[in-house]
Amino acid sequence: MAAWPFPTVTRRMVMLGAAATAALGGVLRPSEAWAAVRASAVRLGNHQEFTRFVLDVSQAIDFSLFTLTEPNRIVLDLPEVEWSFGEENLPPAKGVVSALRWGLFQPGQSRVVLDLVRPATVKQAFLLPPNGQAGWRFVLDLQETTAAQFLAAAGPERRIGSLKTAPEPTGGVQEAALRPAPQATQPPRDPNRPKVIVLDPGHGGVDPGAIGASGVYEKNITLAAAREFRDILQKSGRFKVVLTRDRDIFLPLRDRFEVARRHDADLFISLHADSIKNPAVRGLSVYTLSEKASDSEAAALADKENKADIIAGIDLSHESVEVTNILIDLAQRETMNLSSRIAEQLIDELQRDVKLLRQSHRFAGFAVLKAPDVPSILVEMGYLSNADEERLLRQAAYRAKLGKALERTLDGFFSRTQKAYRP
Repeated sequence: MAAWPFPTVTRRMVMLGAAATAALGGVLRPSEAWAAVRASAVRLGNHQEFTRFVLDVSQAIDFSLFTLTEPNRIVLDLPEVEWSFGEENLPPAKGVVSALRWGLFQPGQSRVVLDLVRPATVKQAFLLPPNGQAGWRFVLDLQETTAAQFLAAAGPERRIGSLKTAPEPTGGVQEAALRPAPQATQPPRDPNRPKVIVLDPGHGGVDPGAIGASGVYEKNITLAAAREFRDILQKSGRFKVVLTRDRDIFLPLRDRFEVARRHDADLFISLHADSIKNPAVRGLSVYTLSEKASDSEAAALADKENKADIIAGIDLSHESVEVTNILIDLAQRETMNLSSRIAEQLIDELQRDVKLLRQSHRFAGFAVLKAPDVPSILVEMGYLSNADEERLLRQAAYRAKLGKALERTLDGFFSRTQKAYRP
């Protein structure tokens, strides 16, 4: 195991970082004080032999850090932090650092990621105490190294520092889909019960998603929209709405659709807002899982031994591999058909009020749509790279239009579904 060229870590030589997620333009509600530690500013400096990262914090903190490859980056972990600076305070790229991002990684743990333009190693990391002119400051110095040395020292298993963290999320998407439910079989659903809708605000925490024309983060837009859509749907009394996240926190893809399966959801809706190089492109689109991705996922699921309750209400444990493959394939096809019908109806409703992208119903292999037993759609609400559309998405009134169209769509779809259950 290669060692980091890094001095012994003590409480005084503490690393870490922080980062902000202040909402822009009222996109998010006032930030809740989730943590006692506050980060107030961040800076980058390019010195002759090293690049310096400085984070102003309210008190002494523990830290840990490690590197990752493909792409090369430094990962800084620290206790949960309240960020009191926003995207507008993000420093420009300097030295070996091309970009910064930050946020809540999991409850009790915040994370800063420094993207590197060239391989770099930690020269030193330390905490400066208040000196009368400045408060506590965390300092991290990075210096260039060879690709071979960087690769040899990379990986969370080579983490250094005194902060104790929870295990890193592991496993693939198919593993989450195979997680057994509490019961092997389920009784038929009551068609008259409130429909369970899971709204998934894309990105979050250390993953900001797309960055808009004015600097707004996709994660903030999606969370604001999800909260507002929830309020609209629940006000009707016909829907029970669950959010995969209700604050600015990172959530692995596999955990997102697992929320839908855990709540026996009737529909899973992942909310996003794109950004591309062409600022003239605008318009909303709706994605469902592609046929190719569905077949691939079904094959991967069938290779697993624990197939109980993959498909709601069907016990596959006694079936042969060949029959299991067929049943999973048929169930996923039915789920995909329902997803496509909902997507088409949503597009019909939305085109009355908002601009749609050409060929509005699209197909792709989004991992977050791969629950085999829950109809799922992904809504790209627009392009944050388009200044006009970004401005609209930051307005509660415009997001309410989207929420009302969603309500009409679900009312129509489930009313027709309920009629099919009537004698």
